Amino acid sequence: MTAYGDDVCTLRVCRDCCCGTATKHPGVDHDGLLDRLESRTRGRARVLRSACLLACDESNVVVVSPSPAGRRRGGRPVWVRRVLDADAVDAITDWVAAGGPGVAPVTPEAAAGAFAPTSLARGYLET
Repeated sequence: MTAYGDDVCTLRVCRDCCCGTATKHPGVDHDGLLDRLESRTRGRARVLRSACLLACDESNVVVVSPSPAGRRRGGRPVWVRRVLDADAVDAITDWVAAGGPGVAPVTPEAAAGAFAPTSLARGYLET
């Protein structure tokens, strides 16, 4: 078990060179979406703001990593692209509320945004 609990997922939210910027996505309330992600996952996930995750073509990117319990059940990180509105955030938070990777099946809405990151991006996340 971790200091956060056996059932707490980790969400890495890319906020660096282009994800989360009005330059790339004008008219998107990036701070509001991050607040929504944090408030809707409170007690169920740690939300970490990350430097560039090297998936700029997919922005805004959120990586949903399983809880320790989910990892023991085979859950692995799921990369979700284009998290640009409340519906995309809610798809992730609903899944996390149900247990996240390895515990609950991915919601169809979150699955629609899932993508396979490059090996470079995966390696960067592991550092």
